[in-house]
Amino acid sequence: MNKITVVIPNYNGIRYLEGCLKALYRQEIGTPSFEVLIVDNASGDGSIERAKTLAEEQKAGGSAGITQTRFLCLKENTGFCHAVNVGIQNSQTPYVILLNNDTKVRPGFVKRLYQAIEKDTGIFSVSAKMLMWDRPDLIDDAGDLYTVFGWAYAVGKGRAASAYNSPSRIFAACGGAAIYRRSMLEEIGLFDEQHFAYMEDIDIGYRALIHGYSNSYEPRAQVVHYGSASSGSRYNAFKTRIAAANNVYMIYKNMPLLQILWNLPFLMAGFLIKWIFFCRKKMGRLYLAGLLDGLRKSMRKEGQMHKVRFEKKYFGNYLKIQWMLYKNTVYCMLSKIYY
Repeated sequence: MNKITVVIPNYNGIRYLEGCLKALYRQEIGTPSFEVLIVDNASGDGSIERAKTLAEEQKAGGSAGITQTRFLCLKENTGFCHAVNVGIQNSQTPYVILLNNDTKVRPGFVKRLYQAIEKDTGIFSVSAKMLMWDRPDLIDDAGDLYTVFGWAYAVGKGRAASAYNSPSRIFAACGGAAIYRRSMLEEIGLFDEQHFAYMEDIDIGYRALIHGYSNSYEPRAQVVHYGSASSGSRYNAFKTRIAAANNVYMIYKNMPLLQILWNLPFLMAGFLIKWIFFCRKKMGRLYLAGLLDGLRKSMRKEGQMHKVRFEKKYFGNYLKIQWMLYKNTVYCMLSKIYY
C-alpha cells in the first residue's frame, strides 16, 4: 500500500514538468512507496501529453518507491488551491506531498520528508529545503514565517544554503514542496479555494497552529525551485494584487476580533510600509486595490463561511501564535528582512 501521494498541480508547464518528473522518478533506494498524481488546470501546451509519455517510460523501467503516475485533467484553470484539493481528495494515502511543477527534487526528497513527519504525531506539515534554480548554493525557502506586521516571508531567501542545515519549527510550510498529514487535513479542512493562489499555505499552517499542531522544516529534503513560473517575476501585477487581498482575508478568517484589534496598529504600519515599497515599484495602486479586494472577500458570504470560529479550548494556542508573531517580527528585523 502506498504511504504517500505526490500531488503536482500543472498549468502550461511544458518548460518545467518534464524535468520535475524525471527528478522525482530518481528517488533513492529505501524510499517508502508513493504514487504521483498530476492535476492539470486545462493546459494547452502539450505538457500533459509529454508527462504521460514519461510516465509510461518510468513504468517500463521502474524507479525506487514509485508505484504509479495518475492524471486528473480539469476543464478550466481553477487555480492552485482547487487543483491541490482535487488531488488530495483523489488520494487515499496517510500523507500527501505537494510539489510545484517548476522544481527538481534531489534523490532523498520523498524519504526525508516522510522520516521528518513520522518523528512526531503532532506535526501537521514539513517544509523542504528549497534552493534557487540559478544559484543552488542559495536558499529560495527554508520554511515560512508570519509577523505581527502581517508580513509573510520565506526564511533564508537569497542567503547561503549552508547556513540552514538544521531542522526547525516554522509558522507554515511552503506549499511548493512540503508533506502534509491527511488525518489533520480532514480535521482542519483543505486549502481555502477563496485564495485561488498565494498565501494559501500560510493560511492552512495558521489553522493547524490554532488546533495545536506544529509545522517543521527539514533541510535533508532538498529541491531546486525556479519560482514564479506560472505568474512571471517575483513582483508582478497579478501576484501583487492577489497576495495583498489574500493577506487581508487570511487575517480576517484566522484572528478573533480581539486579536485583530490588538494587532491593528502593527498591521496598519505593515500595510503602510508595503504600500510605500510597491509605490517605488510603480504598483502602489495595485497594492491598495488588493487590500480593498481582501476586505470585500472577507465580507462576502463565502469569506464569512470560512472564518475560523473562536473556541475557548484553543485559547492557549492563540496565545502561542501571538508570541510567534512577536518572535518572528524580531527575527525579521534582526535578519534585515523588511518586505
